Amino acid sequence: MASMTLAPNAPHRRPLWRLFLAPILLLIAAAAWSAFWLYAVSQAEVKADAWRAQEAKSGRSYDCARQSIGGYPFRIEVRCEGARVTLTSQTAGAAQPVTINLGEILTVAQVYDPKLLIAEFHAPATISETSSAPAMQVTWNTARASVVGLPAIPQRASIVFDDVAIDRSNNSVQVPVARARHVELHGRLAEGSTPKDPVIESVLHIESGSVRDVHPVLARPFAADIHAKLTGLKDLAPKPWPQRLRELQANGGHVEIVQSRIQQDDLVAVAAGTLELNAQGHIDGELQMTVAGLEKIIPALGIEKMLEEGVPQAALDRVAPGVKTQDVNNLLGALDKAIPGLGKVVKQNAGVGVAAGINALGKEATLEGKPARTFPLRFADGVVYLGPLKVGQVPQLF
Repeated sequence: MASMTLAPNAPHRRPLWRLFLAPILLLIAAAAWSAFWLYAVSQAEVKADAWRAQEAKSGRSYDCARQSIGGYPFRIEVRCEGARVTLTSQTAGAAQPVTINLGEILTVAQVYDPKLLIAEFHAPATISETSSAPAMQVTWNTARASVVGLPAIPQRASIVFDDVAIDRSNNSVQVPVARARHVELHGRLAEGSTPKDPVIESVLHIESGSVRDVHPVLARPFAADIHAKLTGLKDLAPKPWPQRLRELQANGGHVEIVQSRIQQDDLVAVAAGTLELNAQGHIDGELQMTVAGLEKIIPALGIEKMLEEGVPQAALDRVAPGVKTQDVNNLLGALDKAIPGLGKVVKQNAGVGVAAGINALGKEATLEGKPARTFPLRFADGVVYLGPLKVGQVPQLF
């Protein structure tokens, strides 16, 4: 039988277009993503312009000396160098606009989550009423903010500062105004709240804070945690603060201090209550306080000054019923006439008696394992009373 030889199979050639399919698809996807990113950037610019226009109507203008946009492919980064904020009619009795100049603001949003905005602020910032003479300078180590819910109504917002310092310019000399190692402020719409009847919950946290020129008690470092709830707003549309506060007052709005705690050295105080605005723009209301270590701050409450100006009748009615303020003032004057300086000595040592009087007004309590007293902290037409004593004055808010 003759042998048969089988011819080898002819080589199978793949279509060339398959080799280029993956790169072509990748190029199409990249082009589509680039177009989407550019569209997202354009929409962000449109919404940012609309937001700035709304704010301008409320007396808050925002400008950048130089603005750039980057972050491709997954982020949108808006860098504002030479940022300037101009505030008009934002405080009671404002005579002229207030200008805030910042070095740089970097705002970042993820393309896939545009409702979350994160911002970083670069120090320093100057706050002034005229462009030629900065009135305040603010510095910090880090400053960050976040907002959730844009471009719709914000659902929550936060701002955090580390190592913040505020100084007042006085003939080229920086005078300390406030200091804090760490500050956090968080706000959100309360659960069940609606855009037509918003309720705002906020939490303020301060570590190693101090404030000058407000009250001697606040000049020493303190820590604070305050949880508050604001009701009575009609909407969340941008408005000048005086207008917002007037609407709040007319609508019967108030601030509920749900919980607060302040610690300064051995002093610990917690408080809760409700504050509101009266028709004149002053604060009214009452907080129930529990304080451990009250005797530590009695010297800083201005007891000597109070006695020098005359003992309030209300204080005597609470501490020593039946005794008239004129009788006490006459007695101190008589002591000075009999032995010069004796009345002053009595005044200087009266702090112990006043502290005992405050303790007598309150109730015994225990706070964090320490003996404490519970008593009211009252606000009447902006005047602050600790028991019967006037200890401060809150300025008019509108």
